[in-house]
Amino acid sequence: MSDWFVYMLRCSDDSLYTGVTTDIDRRLRQHNGELVGGAKYTRLRRPVTLVWKEIHNDRSSAAKKEWQIKQLRRSEKLRLFEGN
Repeated sequence: MSDWFVYMLRCSDDSLYTGVTTDIDRRLRQHNGELVGGAKYTRLRRPVTLVWKEIHNDRSSAAKKEWQIKQLRRSEKLRLFEGN
């Protein structure tokens, strides 16, 4: 079984995008248009940069963490990765 990653991107308009994947490098390349795929949200806000990631053992726990992060205020999301 693969590890799952919850990740956060900073978009060119300074917005934040959160997602899950099993392959961070591939997914980042998709979001930046180097490979087919990526979210519609990030297609309009390229380039994006990876600012935070966390490893989970399964998709379920990664999806739960993604949902929790999406409920946070922007200032709380920034605290996850700023200063590190």
